[in-house]
Amino acid sequence: MASLTPPQPPPSWQHAVEDIERLTTEALARNKQVSDDIVKLPEDKFDFDNLALANAEAEFDIALEPLGFYQNVSTNKALRDASTKSEERTRKFSNQESMREDLYKAKVTAEANLRKTGAWDKLSAEQKRLVEKMVLDGKRAGLALEKKEDKEKLKQLKDELSDACLKFTVRSWVLCGRVSFTREELDGVPEDVISGYTQRTEGDKVLYEVTFKTPDIFPVVSVARSASYHPSDSTIKFKYANNPQTRKKAQEAFEDRLAINVGYLDTALHLRRQIAEILRYDSWADYITEVKMVKSAANAKQFLDELKKHLDPLGVKEREILLALKKEEHIKRGLPVDDNFYLWDYRYYDRLYVERNLSLDDSLVKEYFPVSVVVPAILEIYQNLLGVKFIEVKGDARDVWHPEVQQFAVWEKGAKGESGFVGYCYLDLFPREAKYPHAAVWGLLPGYELSNGKRHYPLTAMVANLAKPTPERPALMRHDDVTTFFHEMGHVFHGLLSRTRYARFHGTAVARDFVEAPSQMLENWCWESEVLKKMSSHYKTQEPLSDELIDKIIKSRYVNVGLFYLRQLFFANFDLSVHNNSLDVSTDYTKLWNDLREQISLVKGDAYKPGQGSFGHIVGGYDAGYYGYTYSLVFAADMYATVFKKGPLDPALGKSYRDKILFVGGSRDEMDSLKDFLGRDPNPKAFIEEIEQDAKRASNL
Repeated sequence: MASLTPPQPPPSWQHAVEDIERLTTEALARNKQVSDDIVKLPEDKFDFDNLALANAEAEFDIALEPLGFYQNVSTNKALRDASTKSEERTRKFSNQESMREDLYKAKVTAEANLRKTGAWDKLSAEQKRLVEKMVLDGKRAGLALEKKEDKEKLKQLKDELSDACLKFTVRSWVLCGRVSFTREELDGVPEDVISGYTQRTEGDKVLYEVTFKTPDIFPVVSVARSASYHPSDSTIKFKYANNPQTRKKAQEAFEDRLAINVGYLDTALHLRRQIAEILRYDSWADYITEVKMVKSAANAKQFLDELKKHLDPLGVKEREILLALKKEEHIKRGLPVDDNFYLWDYRYYDRLYVERNLSLDDSLVKEYFPVSVVVPAILEIYQNLLGVKFIEVKGDARDVWHPEVQQFAVWEKGAKGESGFVGYCYLDLFPREAKYPHAAVWGLLPGYELSNGKRHYPLTAMVANLAKPTPERPALMRHDDVTTFFHEMGHVFHGLLSRTRYARFHGTAVARDFVEAPSQMLENWCWESEVLKKMSSHYKTQEPLSDELIDKIIKSRYVNVGLFYLRQLFFANFDLSVHNNSLDVSTDYTKLWNDLREQISLVKGDAYKPGQGSFGHIVGGYDAGYYGYTYSLVFAADMYATVFKKGPLDPALGKSYRDKILFVGGSRDEMDSLKDFLGRDPNPKAFIEEIEQDAKRASNL
């Protein structure tokens, strides 16, 4: 298999700054020319074959997605700036093209011609879906508006919204801030972490510089347990530092680090309100949810409210338990005692609770997960489950954007020739200056059917920030890190194993409130004994996790699950609230952020800090859609309990998942895919039972 040659070469990653500008200009011009040529056709020639927009869109993305990716990963500032500029130009161009009345008229006319001539009935289901989606795009873009001034105003607002979102995003990625502590203030933080901090002297004090990058800040602060829960959500909770003032100082500094984004977010929210009004939607939330599985903002709010009824009793009980633990700890340390449970208390006492009741030490668990073992083990698990093979590209054939990046050609297991090629995968796993600071997957190239009958193959890239080795230890992963990696690899395979006719429906191009469900389902593997054995190997003894330690890890999963999901509901409710026109235009969003957090999450803050400035989802495609993380968990729990629980490593079940969920991408309604996979309509029973039963067991530890 190693001698097989992919039928499609990988892209080059040797672009210079001037290349970015030139290639962007050329791609925009090519795409515009296709559209210009189409609208010149006589109206009776508008049909499916002549409306060649689908492949033009694919070629547009193939040319521009890699260019825009550099801003996330390049060490060259000039190249990052050029990449950002390329994305800015691309967004503006796309907004302009989406507002072309002549192009919209061509699409509407093509659909009418297809139906009138009877050709519609000969189209495949995916072809019909493509036509309907293209026409709906135009309606949602405002092209069905009658007044010219409305259309012109809409275009202006969209351009301004694109600028505001891009500025918010770019500033979110450049985490240059830091917070300083003395060694005494860092009491409790693991020594291997402290040894990696930069030191400086101030007078007679030695200070340790803690940056806001994941490996630095997480041991002092920690994000809640979920792969779909990112530090950009401002959910940072202090985990190891014994001094509550240290935890408070770091928490507030972290919450305040992106205050510059508050103005950009305010602008974006105001612009979205105006756009929704012009398009005749009750709110931006209604506009966004129209094309989601949930269908309306009212349905999304109802889902959150119903779930909150199940979670409130759990959260209140868990808060009481942790507050009692806090009082005990404060008395022991001679600290003031009160009845307040703060934002910076949660993860610290959550950890103590787990350690005391399960004797589970995160630092010990981490020793069993060296990066050098976990990453290949997870790749092996996925390869066996889904029937593929990763072949690393090395030597002169290797072409990457940074020396640490791994490049893979992916093949069907047992492939004999070109027909067995799947696509390319890149892994960029370690932190560096100015790199995207969290974990995410980019579908840089789509898979689709070319006009000559051959295929264009996909490329996916995972960017992560796993801890680097120290002089004392190799690079190690927390169990949370392992779960995140497993989750993100789920997105990688969604991008690789989809096989749709059109790029528009490839891979994760599904409804946003379903896109996380496959990866959320796959997180369950990280709580299965058999899988944990395969992924673990102590960095000194090479022994896997013991049965006793695995049992403790599994039991810890649903400790304080009520508080965990109430925090998710806080983010979702904030997101829906700011996109609902019931709020006054002069609403103080910083106050709303802090007040809602206390009301829903059951944890207090102190000074109001602009945490919404780090809520990247709200400008990154999840606006009025954060509910989807929990909404999709309902589907994830149902899929796992119904299909995979009986055999999580069974290749036969993996094939069913590949064929019925991954293969079809967004080429059919997501509900149809779920019904096909489950053999029935999905329901929330598995999810509700899972959190209530396991939370009950956890509270009895």
